Amino acid sequence: NACSNQAQAKACNAGTNKYEDLFGAGVIDPVKVTRIALQNAVSIAGLLLTTDCLVTEKPKDKEEMAPPPGGPGMGGMGGGMGGGMGGGMGMM
Repeated sequence: NACSNQAQAKACNAGTNKYEDLFGAGVIDPVKVTRIALQNAVSIAGLLLTTDCLVTEKPKDKEEMAPPPGGPGMGGMGGGMGGGMGGGMGMM
């Protein structure tokens, strides 16, 4: 193993509350780092699973879609709303 050939670094072992060689004590990697890496992997896996649920139907062709509803202008609203006061040009 490449880690065992390197100079031994000492750190505080929180399990025994002693300053020791963690690799020699059997602590290969910190638990928090492993836990967070596992949480991130599960999060990404969940994201990939829900992505399939978001795209469910093929969009309809434009010819099949109903045209947007038209209708008379809103009364009393001058300006560019068509109908109402001023004939679409605002008040003169």
